[in-house]
Amino acid sequence: MSSDLSGPPGSGSDYRYLSRRDIWLLTLACAVVTANAYYIHPIIALVAEDFGASPSEIGLVPAFNQIALALGIFLLLPLGDRFSNKRLATVFAAGQFVGMLAMAFATDFRLFIAGSTFLGFSTITPYLLPAYASKRVPPERLGQTMAMLTTGVISGILVARVGGGWLGEYYGWRSVYYVAAALMGGVTLLLPRIMDERQGRGDAQEKQSYVGLVMSVFPVVRRHPEVLLSGAMQGLGFGVFLAVWLGLGLYLTSPEMGYGADTVGYLAALALINVFTTPFFGGWADRIGPRRLRAFVALVQFSGVCLLDVFGHSLWMLLVPLMLMNVVGPLIDVTGRMTFLNQPPEVRTRLMTAYIVLMFIGGGLGSWAGTSVYEIWGWSGTAMMALCLSATLLVLALIAVRLDPKRSKTHAEEDADG
Repeated sequence: MSSDLSGPPGSGSDYRYLSRRDIWLLTLACAVVTANAYYIHPIIALVAEDFGASPSEIGLVPAFNQIALALGIFLLLPLGDRFSNKRLATVFAAGQFVGMLAMAFATDFRLFIAGSTFLGFSTITPYLLPAYASKRVPPERLGQTMAMLTTGVISGILVARVGGGWLGEYYGWRSVYYVAAALMGGVTLLLPRIMDERQGRGDAQEKQSYVGLVMSVFPVVRRHPEVLLSGAMQGLGFGVFLAVWLGLGLYLTSPEMGYGADTVGYLAALALINVFTTPFFGGWADRIGPRRLRAFVALVQFSGVCLLDVFGHSLWMLLVPLMLMNVVGPLIDVTGRMTFLNQPPEVRTRLMTAYIVLMFIGGGLGSWAGTSVYEIWGWSGTAMMALCLSATLLVLALIAVRLDPKRSKTHAEEDADG
């Protein structure tokens, strides 16, 4: 492992900071392990055609993947408080590798679904790497390091959707999973070489049983119920995102539109704008408050979703709503996390667990519903379903503004002054 020789004060002489090279390699690992869930987006029609699956049946692939991911987060992420991040990240990366191999070589649709489901259940590494890195960089480099890892996540999603569409169109959909499995194999071998076995853990954490760690999520959520509201909104937002893009993958490659899977991938390149817009609007959230900004971006998203069916006849006109949705989509997640990550450090991981579980449950249901509705009512049905989800999200965002404790406090102070 190539790391700086100095470590956190009081951590012991053998505790080493991550070098810049290691941080770059962890960023690459974040990109690879995150990308696996998004390869299906541009090639969904190709996979369905090869297996003879209907739109509702092919929708089970991303749906089970997302729900299994939620279950994996709930059952496996607490192990990070008992075992080293290095060991867990390596084991779960190997699990993703096995899942990718099963999908790449599946000759039966049920095996393909099983591989995707196992892949989702094993996708814990993206949530372990930021926690690991945050403990192994000096405070003055923490923000830069987290930004690097986040860039890796965004890049992984972008490359998966653009590159997956291109590979699928010209070399067949299995080539996508051959390449993805090879990348996962490389990451599985890489992580043990750049991650340190040591990590600081308190005695209370070591003594707490696994079941106790998992079940402790519930009383923490009861004391901080707003995380359920934020998680529900992120689940709706993620559901809209997956329903629209999976439906788009079926719609654009249908005889009605006549485009290839590579076109779906090229459209996904719109997400590149998030690299520039998300940090800007994140600073705006610091100034006006996350709940107010979330209500605004929910309104913008709703406006974009309203145009999906209206502009659905033209690929070029679809760029307008897709661009609006791409700009504001990540901000629902950013502002949602801000509403509970200001709580005491000892409860943040468990609040994050509840939030992520709700997010992927919403994503799983949105994946299946989006493709099932497309099978019955076509693109207009998918657009209408996305509109209903987006409207619900907007209503909840407005309710959250009304319930904002800072807003209530301000009004109480104004009444007292009056």
